[in-house]
Amino acid sequence: LDGYEKARGEARYTGDVKLPGMLESALLRSPHARARVARIDLDAATAAPGVIAVVGPGEIAGIDEEVHFEGGAVAGVAAETLALARAALELIEVEWEELEPLLDADEAVARASLLAESRRYERGDYEQGLARADAVVEAEYTTQTLNHNPLETHQCICEWRGDNLDVYISTQYIWGVRRDLAEQLGIPQDKVRVICEFMGGGFGAKNGLGNYLALAAELAKRTGRRVRCALSRREENVVGGNRNATRQRVTAAGQSDGTLTALGGEYVCALGWEGWLPPTAGPAWLLYACENVRTVEHGAKLNLPPMAAFRAPGFVEGTWSLECLLDKLAAQLGVDPLELRKRNYAETDPIDGRPFSSKGLMECYRRAEPHWQRRHEVRARSDETWKRGMGLASQIWYGGGGPPSYAWVRLGSDGRANIVTAMQDIGTGTRTAMAIVAAEELGLPLDAVEVQIGDSARGPFASISGGSSTLPSMGPAVRSAAADAARQVLELAAQRFDRPEETLSLREGSIHCSDGSSWPLADITGLLADGQILGKGARGPNPTGLRVLTFGIQLAEVAVDVGTGEVRVEKVVAIHDVGRVINPLGARSQIEGGIIQALGHTFSEHRLDDPRTGTVLTKTLDAYKLPTIADVPEIVCDLVDVPDEHLTNLGSKGLGEPPIVPTAAAIANAIRDATGADVTSLPITREEILRALREAEQRERERERIAAGAA
Repeated sequence: LDGYEKARGEARYTGDVKLPGMLESALLRSPHARARVARIDLDAATAAPGVIAVVGPGEIAGIDEEVHFEGGAVAGVAAETLALARAALELIEVEWEELEPLLDADEAVARASLLAESRRYERGDYEQGLARADAVVEAEYTTQTLNHNPLETHQCICEWRGDNLDVYISTQYIWGVRRDLAEQLGIPQDKVRVICEFMGGGFGAKNGLGNYLALAAELAKRTGRRVRCALSRREENVVGGNRNATRQRVTAAGQSDGTLTALGGEYVCALGWEGWLPPTAGPAWLLYACENVRTVEHGAKLNLPPMAAFRAPGFVEGTWSLECLLDKLAAQLGVDPLELRKRNYAETDPIDGRPFSSKGLMECYRRAEPHWQRRHEVRARSDETWKRGMGLASQIWYGGGGPPSYAWVRLGSDGRANIVTAMQDIGTGTRTAMAIVAAEELGLPLDAVEVQIGDSARGPFASISGGSSTLPSMGPAVRSAAADAARQVLELAAQRFDRPEETLSLREGSIHCSDGSSWPLADITGLLADGQILGKGARGPNPTGLRVLTFGIQLAEVAVDVGTGEVRVEKVVAIHDVGRVINPLGARSQIEGGIIQALGHTFSEHRLDDPRTGTVLTKTLDAYKLPTIADVPEIVCDLVDVPDEHLTNLGSKGLGEPPIVPTAAAIANAIRDATGADVTSLPITREEILRALREAEQRERERERIAAGAA
């Protein structure tokens, strides 16, 4: 619904907001990964042209004398223009006491420098599972640090109106910013209004507060003027958040019939100075019916910029290692990779035995079979230079959403509906999906529904847009509100037309009776004059005793130049079970976006840090390589589209994260199918391919030597 606004440049993002008398602000950031301010002189900056206010270390949250990663802030300036603010930063004199940074994740674990206690999980008898296996495979996989790179950087504008604070901000959680900022400032939550009309991407890093927001709020209070603070692209690529690097030492064991007997892993996550330990072992716990599992996860605290949630955090990395390892095990056992996954299908939650609210993964496997059968044809198109192959990987993720979330549906005398809820659309098409839900419930055409979102002062509480939870959290509330409004309309119609209420229904903009008569909706709503019908809805709890998850499988076709190491992904097939599909076009867009982002993760994106100093080397988009349209293969989307009958009145789950989860593993398995090379490190560079090809050749020569000796 908002496509035209975006295409014509009419959509108002935070960066488009221009308020009278607004000041611009900027932060002075440390060039060192670990340092202490020995002396700081703010006088020259304070006296600089156009400067209105300056803050130093310790004056607000997140601006400190000691910094623990490059980009840590020690001062801030508000000025009439951004250029003047940045010029004033250059005048601040700082004497730094440089300290030795801790940069190696394994060393941090050995020194117990952890953000939280290491997470250990075990079920069954792991050692016994290894002992009774016919094959055991082990490998070490690594993943890189990745930047979120939203098109719209982190930014905000703060305006005090008396003791009330208005905040325009690019955020994935309007109500979380409201709550946390009020707590930080020591004021009631109702004194804080948060506005996010449109948002230029989040991917997980825009869920909370940042020191840029604390700075703008404080400077706005000191100056009595509106203050903007926006991260530059270079700042975004340093402190804007990242997907943490991992080192994963994993084991899989199975019997000759393909039954898994053990899964194990040690996962070291390089989290930076702040953040949280993502569930990297989650796929090993949840994806397959394996009785014996043992994992340990370490969250290394380093003098590097803090991690942040990034589109299926943990599961992307954990699926990469698990699904690559399973293909190695399948080869050892002589079992087809798809068949191996089918034979270890989990009918109930492997952790605690709970039934799934719904699970269509076997249907995804069934739909994958015709594509999988083409792998022989794909391989047959190989030549001396280009080797072709196909790989696959399963996907599991959360995505069930949950309460609380609320919505109102307002119906006026003109018969048009207006959805009101203080949620955010982070670019995933939530406005359109909510309109579709309400339109269908009210029997209205889509163009008769308006959606009002993005303002905590103009709608009820709405959930976070993260964890693939927006649609499954908000959709049921909107449907309930629309149903409440529809009930009121039919109640009035029953009285007006002297018909039993149970014989009436709404469709195609009219009220229909089972006796064949019908009336335009406006015949009833027109009676309201200036009155309105207000429907109210809330999102109920998830089903008790059931596990709510999303499932899927993706297949990749690749061509590998064995001379240069170049890899071309020629096709990706994505088959997913996410319950009821509300907007098929939007769903395909989510799948395509997730796969394209995953292609960047797989081949080119990599935040490089100086191993001696801890400074970030890839601060710009010419150094940090995002995928372009030239890198996009054919993408085939197939959605099971069966409602989860146990999950709310909508039966829908989230689709934001599932497509990114299995992509890298499917591609790596396709490379292995094409060349025999085991890729173990992301991103998959030409150097990594050539290394893996050399190892594959050595293994083949060793097999031939052993075979010749046996003969």
